[in-house]
Amino acid sequence: MFHIIDPLLSAEEVTRLRELSKTIRFEDGRQSNPDYTLKNNLQPSPNDAGYQEAAKLVQTGLARNEYFRDYCLPRFVAPPMMTKYEPGMSYGEHVDSGILNFNPPIRIDISCTVFISDPEDYDGGELNIRMGDRDIKVKGKAGTAVLYPSTTYHQVLPVTRGERLVSITFIESNVRDAQQREILVELTEFLHENAARVGQEQQMRLEYVRTNLTRMWHGK
Repeated sequence: MFHIIDPLLSAEEVTRLRELSKTIRFEDGRQSNPDYTLKNNLQPSPNDAGYQEAAKLVQTGLARNEYFRDYCLPRFVAPPMMTKYEPGMSYGEHVDSGILNFNPPIRIDISCTVFISDPEDYDGGELNIRMGDRDIKVKGKAGTAVLYPSTTYHQVLPVTRGERLVSITFIESNVRDAQQREILVELTEFLHENAARVGQEQQMRLEYVRTNLTRMWHGK
């Protein structure tokens, strides 16, 4: 399943990211995946100071978001990377790499796209996620984030007008199995939304189930 966090970033953070995008030195995105000819976008030079500030801004937004923590149960979050698509650019259908080459290597369980451009500022450029026999197209408002399993086929459709600016990152979860994460987040949300209604004793019983399932599945 995929989930949208609306909003993840404040208007001030979005404004700052857009300002940084005008100063960052962008390079051909194919440098990070030279064997995949259907990748056609722009990404920043890793040593660019603006890129590093932008990464910290998005990482701070993720770290403070309760839903992100509950859904992802993150063990590691890769430094978010701003990417840019101009007219004619796209990223063909693909599945994200299973491992990031950090030291030690990081398993990729969840992919995340944070939208920086307003959807009215560009045409095309939808994030297209294949879910079973149907496609889900996502074009979020500025400051929103979409989370989806890294095992899914997905693509960025061609941009035909304007500029698509997003930040992407990848998460290794403490709970490897996507269905187990879904169960835990459903229990957590139910407890948040119904704590007063179910009463203290029932709340404690549900919390017993949630915490022990987390303990059972944690680290797998």
